Amino acid sequence: MSDSQTSRAFGIDIGGTGIKGAPVDLEAGDFAAERVRIPTPQPATPEAIGDVVVELLGEFEGDDAAPGAPIGITVPGVVSHGVVRSAANIDESWLGTDADALFSNLTGRRVHAVNDADAAGLAEARYGAARGRGGLVIVTTLGTGIGSALLLDGVLVPNTELGHLEVEGHHAETWAANSARERKDLSMEEWAERLTVYYGTLERLFSPELIVVGGGISKRSDEFLPLIDIGTTIVPARLRNRAGVVGAAVYASERAG
Repeated sequence: MSDSQTSRAFGIDIGGTGIKGAPVDLEAGDFAAERVRIPTPQPATPEAIGDVVVELLGEFEGDDAAPGAPIGITVPGVVSHGVVRSAANIDESWLGTDADALFSNLTGRRVHAVNDADAAGLAEARYGAARGRGGLVIVTTLGTGIGSALLLDGVLVPNTELGHLEVEGHHAETWAANSARERKDLSMEEWAERLTVYYGTLERLFSPELIVVGGGISKRSDEFLPLIDIGTTIVPARLRNRAGVVGAAVYASERAG
């Protein structure tokens, strides 16, 4: 295997509307070739997603495909030892599916599945806002729901699901996610009040050294992060829409190593 291949892994990020993938340069923490996106099939069953994964990998040939490189795939649910254990935001047919085995059998390569928020957390820890930070770091993604990743001295504590905490008598992600801001037409100031309650709860429960805020809305972080009134340092994510693909590749490379 060439040096270029040993420093690469392939990442695939399964989203509600699109499945994105690219080879990742693990030294740079960035795509090694232009990302490819294929619409997510409906219904998004394991078999249908598997067909898209095979198609997506087929888009990359030659050195960019890095035939021997590990493959990581994000799943929007709890993933324990490769098996999907929750399906709040995906087709229920995923429940109990051994995603590692499914994708490995379809591709003929070793594949490792990981929760999507955990992948984003790994990407931020290795290359982004949490790089080099010791202690406990919490990475959150604000979108339709609230995803979370816990990293202790850079080591992932998987499947935390902190968007499901109860705050102020509400399910956190239905009350404080970006979708709640849009649904209730909240101003950034009003939303920041809710986020202060949510992140204050995380602060009291975990005493983190750092909180990183990701998701698409993080590109507007200057409009709401300064309004969140907590004692813990809270900063925007850096990898944004690259985090899922990059983090999946990191996860796979660390499992293969």
